[in-house]
Amino acid sequence: MSFPGTAIRPAGQADLKAVADIYTHYVRHSVITFDETPRSAADWEQLLGDLTARGLPFLVAELSGEVIGFAYAAPWRPKPAYRYTVEDTIYLAPDATGRGLGSALLGRLIAEAGRAGKRTMIAVIADTGGDDTGSDGTGSDGTGSDGTGSDASTALHRRFGFTDAGRLTAVGHKHGRWVDTALLQRPLSALEPAREPG
Repeated sequence: MSFPGTAIRPAGQADLKAVADIYTHYVRHSVITFDETPRSAADWEQLLGDLTARGLPFLVAELSGEVIGFAYAAPWRPKPAYRYTVEDTIYLAPDATGRGLGSALLGRLIAEAGRAGKRTMIAVIADTGGDDTGSDGTGSDGTGSDGTGSDASTALHRRFGFTDAGRLTAVGHKHGRWVDTALLQRPLSALEPAREPG
């Protein structure tokens, strides 16, 4: 389920200001991204160019001409043997959470990453230990959600077949607190459509 009239489409240069604004909210007001300084316009342009050159998806959700969410699949690690593994990133505008938009973005992202020849998708979700104060609806430095906080992000990924792969304890420190990350993973296949069960 998603907002009626929402289009999920490839991101373009004209979308990057809205993408930056959405992300900046989470940088400043949450622990779900470990960035502490908002990314510049040049950073977003470079990321879009790099992902496009690699054939990896960078998507936006648009409603009535306004970008209200984004998602992309990026290389998991820079070493060459990891080239078939990607990490997902999903962020929604704060007023666009809890309505199925994360599902629409994640389903499309999984499908496009599989078509790009990738084998595994990793989700890295900030785990606030049930205290999701300030998380406002996305996951961490690599994931997002349909609701609020890390529990919703984890549930979203599990609905799409992600399974637990591990936990890193107190690896981030932001806004005066230590934050764990949960690792989840899912196999990808160009032949397997990415649909939310049920």
